[in-house]
Amino acid sequence: RLHEYLGGTVRGLGGIALEINGMNDHVHLLVKIPPTITVSDFLRDLKANSSKKGKEFSNAKFGWQRRYGAFTVSESQFEIVRNYIRSQEEHHNKFDFKTEVESLLRANHIEIDDFVWQE
Repeated sequence: RLHEYLGGTVRGLGGIALEINGMNDHVHLLVKIPPTITVSDFLRDLKANSSKKGKEFSNAKFGWQRRYGAFTVSESQFEIVRNYIRSQEEHHNKFDFKTEVESLLRANHIEIDDFVWQE
């Protein structure tokens, strides 16, 4: 239900939700956002507008992390990213979220030390 709510929130912010999926500890969104809003403003508003519903929908403690990762995707990579998001359960049978994030950071030449884990 949270994924559906996030899709509606994306639309409310003027974006297009192309794929949303995740696990208990994180969510991936493939979205097109309008050029009139910055990524940081979009994600701030998405998180703010979905926090209350996340708490309602979740049996566990729910809260957004202060940080986030956002990557642009070229049209040629669209289906690869969409399939990656769709296959989260299978993907995380192989490794956990922290390993996934660190792999994405390395692949995009971002220093892992720059990303602070909130335990």
